[in-house]
Amino acid sequence: MSTLEIKDLHVSIAVDGGTKEILTGVDLTIRAGETHAIMGPNGSGKSTLAYAIAGHPKYEVTSGSITLASDDGGRVDVLSMTVDERARAGLFLAMQYPVEVPGVSTANFLRSAATAVRGEAPKLRTWVKEVKGAMSDLDIDPAFVDRNVNEGFSGGEKKRQEVLQLALLRPKFAVLDETDSGLDVDALRVVSEGVNRYRAGGETGVLLITHYTRILQHITPDRVHVFAGGKVVESGGPELADELERSGYERFTKVEAAVG
Repeated sequence: MSTLEIKDLHVSIAVDGGTKEILTGVDLTIRAGETHAIMGPNGSGKSTLAYAIAGHPKYEVTSGSITLASDDGGRVDVLSMTVDERARAGLFLAMQYPVEVPGVSTANFLRSAATAVRGEAPKLRTWVKEVKGAMSDLDIDPAFVDRNVNEGFSGGEKKRQEVLQLALLRPKFAVLDETDSGLDVDALRVVSEGVNRYRAGGETGVLLITHYTRILQHITPDRVHVFAGGKVVESGGPELADELERSGYERFTKVEAAVG
């Protein structure tokens, strides 16, 4: 069992004439088996947090820490790891805008990724069965394995592919960056069911980033955090999401503006 610990995380990006601080001191702890939802207005830094965890080179961590801790006392400094090392350690990012990878078939991509994460190539017969089962669960056309990764896919198809990767790679912690964006009602249900299957075992953690509560009607979080001004400004249970649905983010953004 593992814990993802984020302490006083500050992150900046390069802008014309210098740098701009986006994250201003994020504190967050997610334990295996927990689902945390981060909600906040546009520009509050939610996606920056996701990319900082994954190791995107555009985002410079200026201070703070991200640590993977295990029950046996082991601790791993995530910030000292390369992007691929983070993935092998069990961190997964479902991107808000999944990229196309021309020239790489979905079948080859999935098996190569599974080989890297598991440490050995999955046996072909069992792997084909595993992939077909996961694709069936997500209502993905089996012919998609022969298509290049995300090339020509609709927004909903791309999001299903992200959850397919989640099901097959079985990470310790999954960061889902606005996985609900661009999904119709049916696709939202299918994608949410896929996430719920992944977390049903109780040994993995989920960080769900979203603007809206509609996905939380399908995926019930243990904790909800309000993000404003580059940090968590309030935390609570699922009822906090209901308050945000009724009242919006105004009271949080006003406080941050006053402090700034």
